[in-house]
Amino acid sequence: MNQSSSQLAFHPLRDQLYNELHSRPFQVLPCPAQVTHIALLTTDEQRAAQFRHLQELHERLGVPAPEQEVSCFEDNFGTLRVRREIHMEFTAYTFINLAAPDHHQPFRETGISPLPDGWLEGLQGTVVAAFHLDLQNTANGPATDLAKVRPYFEGLRLVGSNPQDGKARVWGSFRLHSDQFGRFMVLNHSLSDSQLGRLTQRLMEIETYRLMSLLALPLARQITPALNEMDQQMAVITQTLADNHDIDEQQILAELTNIAARIEAFRAHSTFRFSATRAYHQLVLTRLDELREDELSGHLTITEFMTRRLTPAVKTCESVSDRLEDLSRRVDRASDMMRTRVELAIQSQNQQLLTSMDRRSKIQLMMQHTVEGFSVVAISYYLVGLIKLALDALYDSGVSFDKSLVTGLSIPVVLLLVFLGVRAVHHRFIRMARHQ
Repeated sequence: MNQSSSQLAFHPLRDQLYNELHSRPFQVLPCPAQVTHIALLTTDEQRAAQFRHLQELHERLGVPAPEQEVSCFEDNFGTLRVRREIHMEFTAYTFINLAAPDHHQPFRETGISPLPDGWLEGLQGTVVAAFHLDLQNTANGPATDLAKVRPYFEGLRLVGSNPQDGKARVWGSFRLHSDQFGRFMVLNHSLSDSQLGRLTQRLMEIETYRLMSLLALPLARQITPALNEMDQQMAVITQTLADNHDIDEQQILAELTNIAARIEAFRAHSTFRFSATRAYHQLVLTRLDELREDELSGHLTITEFMTRRLTPAVKTCESVSDRLEDLSRRVDRASDMMRTRVELAIQSQNQQLLTSMDRRSKIQLMMQHTVEGFSVVAISYYLVGLIKLALDALYDSGVSFDKSLVTGLSIPVVLLLVFLGVRAVHHRFIRMARHQ
């Protein structure tokens, strides 16, 4: 008996997680066909404007417009197929023209040819990737001879290979042509429509991710001179600390603070871009592996071209990112050394201050003992004076005794008693201080 699932607690994102793997299905492309792929960097506001612009395209072509934006949208307008994909920082449009005849002239008509006049120009965003792909059957397309293919690429140097274990041939220049678009030519030998769609999708992703990964290269070149300057500053500061000469701690701390602030500004400006470059580069390498290319005699394959040209650029960006991290750590270590020097200097000053205070305390103690001696004499003097007054009064009352003798004998007694009293008070205060 099947158990009912109505009582199970499903995760709120369960359906979304299941659908994620199917959110961007591969195209199924007949041959011949003409494809144009455009990727635009967009803000949230531009992305919303793009969706309204897509709705306008439906209205102009007499097709019901979509009401809700999705991550991957595709619709057919007769022989024109439009696909829109939303990525993290860019939006990709794929326009597929299925009206190409078997013996058409490559790149004379493209995927954007069927679009209404002026619609493409109204698309908001900053174009990063824009290129045409011309898909043809080998029997009906141009000859595979390089001399006959090159004119379609305006004579530029070509990169070519036989992907999918030789079931197709791909030509491309990885350059902009006179129409400001890149170009690829796919000559289909024996691929099915599904296989051709997957191959085309991989080519579009390779070219798009290649350009997206290179966005960090100008930033890396811009940062490098400042890094060289800060590296020299850090070398001078470190050598100064190593020489252990008299230095201006405040000036060095100010320089370290300034360098640290500049490094953090560079990191805040470049961390995302460098991280994105590594991610896009990894995607390019994955898509290249999926091509399963066979080499064309005398020509670089797409994988070889990317490895030779793209990988060094990505390594440059990674090197600048690593230098930023290394400089940041060096600044931290130098700052720690400076803080240690300052703390040691403060401890030395405190030690000198304590020594000086101890010396003054001893002097004060000696002065206190001296004052105690004077106070014993002063107190005894006044006490002897009081005793003399008392003896005079007693003698005047009729008691007969030698006043001078008694007064003289009282002096040492008074001195001794006063001295003992002062010492007792002194020891009492010492005991009180020890118990605190």
